Amino acid sequence: MTDALTPLPPHVAIIGGGPAGLMAAEVLSQAGVRVDLYDAMPSVGRKFLLAGVGGMNITHSEAYPAFLSRYAERAPQIAPLLRAFDADALCRWIHDLGIETFVGSSGRVFPTDMKAAPLLRAWLKRLRESGVVIHTRHRWLGWRADGALRIDSPEGEKHLTPDATVLALGGGSWARLGSDGAWMPLLAERGVSLAALQPSNCGFDVTGWSEVLRTKFAGAPLKNIAIALEHHNPRLGECVITASGIEGSLIYAWSAPIREAINRQGAATILIDLLPGKAVDNVAKALAKPRGSRSMSKHLHSQLGLDGVKAALLRELAPAEYFADPALLARAIKALPLQLIKPRPLDEAISSAGGVTFEALDEHLMLKPLPGVFCAGEMLDWEAPTGGYLLTGCFASGRAAGLGVLSWLHPQA
Repeated sequence: MTDALTPLPPHVAIIGGGPAGLMAAEVLSQAGVRVDLYDAMPSVGRKFLLAGVGGMNITHSEAYPAFLSRYAERAPQIAPLLRAFDADALCRWIHDLGIETFVGSSGRVFPTDMKAAPLLRAWLKRLRESGVVIHTRHRWLGWRADGALRIDSPEGEKHLTPDATVLALGGGSWARLGSDGAWMPLLAERGVSLAALQPSNCGFDVTGWSEVLRTKFAGAPLKNIAIALEHHNPRLGECVITASGIEGSLIYAWSAPIREAINRQGAATILIDLLPGKAVDNVAKALAKPRGSRSMSKHLHSQLGLDGVKAALLRELAPAEYFADPALLARAIKALPLQLIKPRPLDEAISSAGGVTFEALDEHLMLKPLPGVFCAGEMLDWEAPTGGYLLTGCFASGRAAGLGVLSWLHPQA
């Protein structure tokens, strides 16, 4: 029985049950802090689970300098988080949960069974055993005038006065899973510096496909291609033609510079290399061979193996006169320009850019205008491509926020 004179351990409220919030809960509970975690959805980790439906890509195995570069202009802010909890540390943490991992051919790291659910179950079991209390269907409503947290619960509104708070509310994509950005005005009215939420890892619209391309090839994958953008080196991969434009992993990798180019100038032009394994001179030589009575479609197929959606896209985007000039057609095949006019809506995006700016935070991820309130995860103003970088950033920032709370609660420790 606890002595009546023994002070209770500090109490921390965590708002948001995604990877960042759960990681902050783990750090704090293992340090003996009382943790109550609140999530608006009926269960925690919903976006985490859905992201793992096609295979749970937890992180990436590439070397640290390349890994860090994936965070682009926010790399300096993400660097200290990753130095403290990098991809190797994340894998060791997963192994400690009893989940083995493997590295795929792309360098991506997966749980052996490729599933997110067993990992989440093991994690939640450990959190509960360490004393974390999880409250679902509890939505954060901001603060009362006296500074108490307002929580809407099935039993009505509750008011909390924890010793510290961690906000890990996600970004603005996938609202049906809880990441709806509704927290933005709640922080804005408290003087927190915010960057507008924008779609990231998203598809883009074009001015309009022809009826033939839209009806015959929407949903068709463009495999083994490369895409370049002005001032950036080409990247290899694949993507998908959609009814309104283009999407898929290679486009997602380019989404940030494409979006920013559209923001600056109203449109962005990508250059698609349909045959990245062939030099332009070799393509021109193959096209210059006599085709006799064969159609151009058969000539492209026999000489270059170019058919299906690739041939259709070439027909769609290359000027008609290029098909009479092997040199011009070769250049189009190697650098086919496609103008993108806008990203798909935020709620369709895999993730979002924008949110709480790092300038609003101290080195422990505490909000400067709100002492004792920390932020973590996708609600921070950073973005990264798919491939494990998003999740690693969320885990690392959640851990950093948890350690920041401990530093706040025990400044002399």
